[in-house]
Amino acid sequence: MQEAHLLIVDDEIAILHMLETILKRESFKYIDTASTAEDALALSKTKRYDLILLDVMLPDRSGFEICPLIRETTDAPIFFLTARSTDFDKLSGFALGGDDYITKPFNPLEVVARIKARLRRKPVNIAHASETIYQYGNIYVNTFSGEVKINGRSVDLPAQVYQLLLFFCKHPNQLFSKSQLYEQVWGEEFLGEDNTVMVHIRKLREKIEENPSKPQYIVTVRGLGYKFVPDCDKHEHS
Repeated sequence: MQEAHLLIVDDEIAILHMLETILKRESFKYIDTASTAEDALALSKTKRYDLILLDVMLPDRSGFEICPLIRETTDAPIFFLTARSTDFDKLSGFALGGDDYITKPFNPLEVVARIKARLRRKPVNIAHASETIYQYGNIYVNTFSGEVKINGRSVDLPAQVYQLLLFFCKHPNQLFSKSQLYEQVWGEEFLGEDNTVMVHIRKLREKIEENPSKPQYIVTVRGLGYKFVPDCDKHEHS
């Protein structure tokens, strides 16, 4: 974890210094900071990051605006930092490719805990990972390369959407509640009403379903949760 490369983007220099100081105390060695959207974009294009903290309110362009641009070059988890706390803002952040949403003012130790929890879910040594392929109808997932194909065409999925799809591929025809999905895929305790799962289910449907409003693969079981229903047998090999 200490080898992870982090990027912190915030126009409040005091917040940048505080987070950088606390993270270094927690043995994070590689931390870059940026105070503008343009600097953040430049860094994200030239360096590989394992996680990005991205302020929404930046002086030149908003974090919401540049998030999709950052997503073009990295699948690193993106945590939004913002004083906005409405459900609409949170949904907007997730829809644009964010993986978490931290509201200001925040407890810096909580931010560190979230970063550590998220990084623990990343593969440590992909070189020793075995290749597993899941094939469900028009859905193809290669766990070694991370490639996803729909109807034979490669599609790009945000990191957390990919993890959600992979979890469903591993557990076909099983019903999971929102809390179970959150705890299994996000690796954190579900603390009640949270739109994270719902938003990511919607984003996944938009990628894999022929008609997202009438899903055939990711079906809703009213009042209970969600289930992945393949329309053909799975072929898996290692």
